[in-house]
Amino acid sequence: MKILMVLTSHDTLGNTGKKTGFWLEEFAAPYYVFKDAGAEVTLVSPAGGQPPLDPKSDTPEAQTAETDRFRQDPATQQLLANTGRLADVNAADFDAVFYPGGHGPLWDLAESADSIALIEAFAAQKKPHAFVCHAPGVLRHVKNADGSALVKARNVTGFTNSEEEAVGLTQVVPFLVEDEFIRLGGQYSKLGDWQVYVVVDGLLVTGQNPASSAAAAQALIKLLAE
Repeated sequence: MKILMVLTSHDTLGNTGKKTGFWLEEFAAPYYVFKDAGAEVTLVSPAGGQPPLDPKSDTPEAQTAETDRFRQDPATQQLLANTGRLADVNAADFDAVFYPGGHGPLWDLAESADSIALIEAFAAQKKPHAFVCHAPGVLRHVKNADGSALVKARNVTGFTNSEEEAVGLTQVVPFLVEDEFIRLGGQYSKLGDWQVYVVVDGLLVTGQNPASSAAAAQALIKLLAE
């Protein structure tokens, strides 16, 4: 079982002068779900090398059992510091793909031709593809073979407008995941802020927020087992 994880290389939070990147829990929780299930995990990012960590995901209050496990795991830290390049991977070499969130993906992966082509290839090859929190936003330009939006008429979730408002970044992000999915014709649904919520539609898995990252990874493993 070979799973590809795609992380952001974008570290600038709009024009705020603050830093962003990937959210630690959204990497660590799925990574260990995959490893504990016996998967071989490959990490890539647009620029390769060490992806930028959102500093807010590194604060004491954002830590979980999985992030603690990551801090005591030098081998995985080394793997993360040396991600491959997104442009160099081929969907045919993997059984599934998972995108952790953080705000970074809204800027780079959402607009990346390499990322768009990769997701379209996973969909065309009928392989599971999963996205959590802000990462579902990377689907905004992804199309089906007939040219329609991949998320059109599909059941999806992702970081909610009210969650974005709660973190004070509604006016900073390039687009709001919830609004974008509705604009594209997706059947968007959500639970209350910060609750665990995962939606599975065929081979497409989306999770609402950081708390949903392990559950989204488990849903991906379940699809691989079927």
